[in-house]
Amino acid sequence: MVPIEKLEAITQRFQFLEARMAEGLSGDEIAQAGREYSELRPVVEQITAYRQLLDDIEAAEMMLEDPEMRALAEEELPDLRASLPDAEQAMRLVLLPKDAADMRPAMIEIRPGTGGDEAALFAGDLLRMYQRYAEGLGWKFEIMQQQVTELGGIKEVVAHIKGDGVFARLKYESGVHRVQRVPETESGGRVHTSAATVAVMPEAEDVDIQIDAKDLRIDTMRASGAGGQHVNTTDSAVRILHIPTGIIVVSAEKSQHRNREIAMQVMKTRLYDLERQRVDDERAADRRSQVGSGDRSERIRTYNFPQGRMTDHRIGLTLYKLDQVMQGDLDETIEALTAHDQAAQLAEMDG
Repeated sequence: MVPIEKLEAITQRFQFLEARMAEGLSGDEIAQAGREYSELRPVVEQITAYRQLLDDIEAAEMMLEDPEMRALAEEELPDLRASLPDAEQAMRLVLLPKDAADMRPAMIEIRPGTGGDEAALFAGDLLRMYQRYAEGLGWKFEIMQQQVTELGGIKEVVAHIKGDGVFARLKYESGVHRVQRVPETESGGRVHTSAATVAVMPEAEDVDIQIDAKDLRIDTMRASGAGGQHVNTTDSAVRILHIPTGIIVVSAEKSQHRNREIAMQVMKTRLYDLERQRVDDERAADRRSQVGSGDRSERIRTYNFPQGRMTDHRIGLTLYKLDQVMQGDLDETIEALTAHDQAAQLAEMDG
């Protein structure tokens, strides 16, 4: 049974925000109120539908007492009561604690792992997969940093993705992605296994991370182009070291000002992500069973090209449509991961 008093409190908060926004607020206040209002809207819509169903059941039960309406009530009640368990389950799902970062833009970092040139080429394939997925949802996908190999693979790439609920949908992608295929660089036709690592981080806002200037060392240096062969004549690249954590960020675009901006944005996001991981690590051990809470060195997925198969090892999902997946068709996988995580949270609440 869903606690009615909790539903009432959420509805009242939603109505309060609606009234406040109608009054006219300052820039920061309106942005904060608008964000909370947007997050509560689907919850309140679900609450309204749930309460309407309860009212309909109560009204039909009262109609049983009226001889003239009894037949109609007996016809309607079974369907109304049958829909109640699904409505309660939907209500419980929408009331699950939300990750505060779910609605944020995200940064995605992809690096080749074991496998040499083939791993770098696979990292490029993953980049294109996420780019197509983002474009399909109407998100803005901007490559902030990229180093490529002479064969067209990726040494390292950082992309910024903006849109509604980006982090909520991509947060389960962090981990080691393994590929099994005959490499383009291999003439013998043997299947090789190589890997690339993906890290998805919610974008940090200024209020999340305060960085002390004395904790940073900022250097400028010469930027190199593809394969490290084309050297710019200006010292435009920016390298930032965060001394307490040892995190290093390098941005090597053409504009030194833009490089500093990019590097600081990436640095804030990495530090925010580090803090989020620390908080996760302090939670109860039973949360480890949830998707997305594990170590990023964990192998999460295998892409087997000879069999046209993609397997997500965390939830035992296997899809025989690898071509579509590599073209950005990730909805089925992401929705299965989300449902698995929600089921784990519900089990934890009920336990």
